[in-house]
Amino acid sequence: MASNLQKLTLFYDGACPLCQAEILFLSSRNHQKLLDFVDVNSDQFDANTVGVSCEQALAAMYGQYADGTLIHGAAVFPEAYCRANLPFLAWLFSRKSLQPFLRFSYQVFAKNRHAISRVIGPSALRLVQKNIAQNK
Repeated sequence: MASNLQKLTLFYDGACPLCQAEILFLSSRNHQKLLDFVDVNSDQFDANTVGVSCEQALAAMYGQYADGTLIHGAAVFPEAYCRANLPFLAWLFSRKSLQPFLRFSYQVFAKNRHAISRVIGPSALRLVQKNIAQNK
């Protein structure tokens, strides 16, 4: 149950339109305030406090629970989706049988996110913004 979950802070690349779209989507579903979001390119990101350098945070998605525990890569997504009340996505991204594929896919995406984002990021961002505006 979501009410028993620790708050999770997501560290993301605010210069990546696809990453922005994902964070905007998650923030629109953050009704229980179980997610916080920090752009690693902003003054809000303090590598010393988090324990992750900006370069590390740009190389992989990182999340930090309220108790200070860090998670990264594909493991972040089911935790974020659970807190955003997206139970099917949380379930899907947590399947052990899919973990090798999800880890590999995320590594490929993370290394190429700016190129991928140039192609589909702006459209994804507009789609999320339109969806949010329609649901207000």
